Amino acid sequence: MTSDPQTIAVMVLERIRTVIGPFSRKAVVALHEPDFSDTRAAELVQDCINTGWVSTAGRWVEVFERELSAATGASHVVAVANGTVALRLALNLVGVGPGDEVLMPPISFVATANAAAHLGAIPHFVDIEPESLGLSPQALRIRLEELAERRGSTVINCQSGRRIAAILPVHVFGMPAEIEPILAIARAWELPVIEDAAEALGSWRGGTHCGLFGSVGTLSFNGNKLITTGGGGALLTHDEALAQRARHLSTTAKLPHPWEFQHDAVGWNDRLPNLNAALGVAQLEVLASRLERKRLLQERYREAFRGLEGVELLEAPAGCRVNHWLATLRFTAEDVALASRQRLALLERAHAEGLLLRPVWQPLSTLPMYREAPAGPLDRALEAAERLINLPSSPQLLISHG
Repeated sequence: MTSDPQTIAVMVLERIRTVIGPFSRKAVVALHEPDFSDTRAAELVQDCINTGWVSTAGRWVEVFERELSAATGASHVVAVANGTVALRLALNLVGVGPGDEVLMPPISFVATANAAAHLGAIPHFVDIEPESLGLSPQALRIRLEELAERRGSTVINCQSGRRIAAILPVHVFGMPAEIEPILAIARAWELPVIEDAAEALGSWRGGTHCGLFGSVGTLSFNGNKLITTGGGGALLTHDEALAQRARHLSTTAKLPHPWEFQHDAVGWNDRLPNLNAALGVAQLEVLASRLERKRLLQERYREAFRGLEGVELLEAPAGCRVNHWLATLRFTAEDVALASRQRLALLERAHAEGLLLRPVWQPLSTLPMYREAPAGPLDRALEAAERLINLPSSPQLLISHG
């Protein structure tokens, strides 16, 4: 088979059309679009308007948290304004503060690093493993053994002199990271684990939902997620004390009183408004059908790309149930530079034809504000960033295109 980038781009687009149907500059197909056509969203939002409960108080916030608990198995759920503040609050709950380092992978949305930076902490980047694209347990172990030292109950980076305060794995594109060995390393070093499960609602490793392995996990309900509340996020935990603290700090640390404004800590105004929660409740009612449509869409992509040399469809790690948030292709040419040119040719041709494919995020370690952050060898992450591309993944594509 030819390795010519333009030829491969044409063949990939032909196969995408067999899955999602036609697209053009007049009929653009986006990556992952919100859809309320199969929900009671209008009815529940109208209830908020009719009753006047549109802000952070209101019954739909409680219902949303309760339904998320049922869907994930979390003992406690705290709904907040977006996924970034969920991560920032989660890190704060386990004691991350100014000058601390947080170990994390560089392949993630920028919010993962920003959440630490918002607390005055410093991202410390560790390489990924290729199957799930998540934090590599082996790279994590080597990195800690190379530079970390325990001083009493504190883990110190001997190179920087700063405290290492937490480990922050990411479940990329909804694929569960290799979390069990990460937890074992965390226990050995007595470090808390905060899971960025922003994209992983409906994804499980074994019998545990993503976000419920560590101390706290976080979800996002941004407009491009499987379930959207416009903006929105949530903390998941089995720890009642952490949940109570999260609820308190996310409501400006206000003490209950009929009329007095008493606050006992520096808190944030982070709670999810009732209007947004109503959107979430309406979509959680159809979560199972959306997950099934996503599974079928992945199957169709698998069949379409079967036998096409030069690309491979990323699949769920063994023993996992995955929400298939974003179907992802990897260009497999041995030469990374060639794979990068092939990917660029596909992006250019696709966007010119009305198909809004997306490359993986630029590695966080290469962004200007994080270039000087501590990091181990990042060979796999930097290579993955040149090879990966996301395909149209809206569950309603199966309805609109059959």
